[in-house]
Amino acid sequence: MNRRLDLTARNFPSARDECEALTPHPNYDGPGSAYELAFKDEAFLLRDDMRPVRMQLELLKPELQLTEQGVHSTVVIFGSARIAPRDVAEQRLAVAEESRDPAAIRRARMQLDMSRYYEEARRLGQLITEGSAARGEPIVVVTGGGPGIMEAGNRGAFEAGGKSVGLNIVLPHEQRPNPYITPELCFRFHYFALRKMHFLMRSVALVCFPGGFGTLDELFETLTLIQTGKSRRRPVLLFGREFWSRLINFDLLLDTGMISPGDEQLFHYVETAEEAWAVLETEYELATTPTL
Repeated sequence: MNRRLDLTARNFPSARDECEALTPHPNYDGPGSAYELAFKDEAFLLRDDMRPVRMQLELLKPELQLTEQGVHSTVVIFGSARIAPRDVAEQRLAVAEESRDPAAIRRARMQLDMSRYYEEARRLGQLITEGSAARGEPIVVVTGGGPGIMEAGNRGAFEAGGKSVGLNIVLPHEQRPNPYITPELCFRFHYFALRKMHFLMRSVALVCFPGGFGTLDELFETLTLIQTGKSRRRPVLLFGREFWSRLINFDLLLDTGMISPGDEQLFHYVETAEEAWAVLETEYELATTPTL
């Protein structure tokens, strides 16, 4: 017997070992039985009283997995799930034109115009993955895991040969993960609050493409945390000045004193993936030094 192994041997069986060794009891095992081990008892874990424990688990599981996978720095890409790739938008326009419905044609043309953001998000995912890998300091793309802009960000990282994270959320109309997320880094959340914490915990920058209520929620939570000093300052990039300046009147917020002078400098407008990557290169000195 190797006595050295005794120095590091477990003193107690693991939880998994304990579960595998269990023998069903004819009288006390069964649905609703108090005899079930607490951590195996699904009915117990799903009680309202256990919400604090479930929230802790939802914070801890991705944290452990991200650490084990070597994910330390991330760029989060937010944006609409409804923005389609250009080829899909072109197909939708063709169908709308066949219908000769003016409203449908107008919507399809707008979708085709917005599809440029899908291509920019895809390109940005590539630039982040390739550029940081060349520097030897991998930065991992994180998205909400769904379609549209989220898919584009994961897709760009996938096409560049890198990892990417998808933080999916359970919704009434089920959100399915897009196919470009690294399988070991594809998570599913019940609590929006815990999901948003994981968006921010490792992020070195946040990029917001055009989007709806969800994107606005994530953007303003980030700006609020930075503005109030609850989170460190980092680049927040808004893709598409025309879209964001029409959607949100930041000048009105300044003029009415709803935000302070300088708060409008918490974010930058960008128009292209290359411009966004250049901001990150400057902020973190990521530009590679040419070899002589």
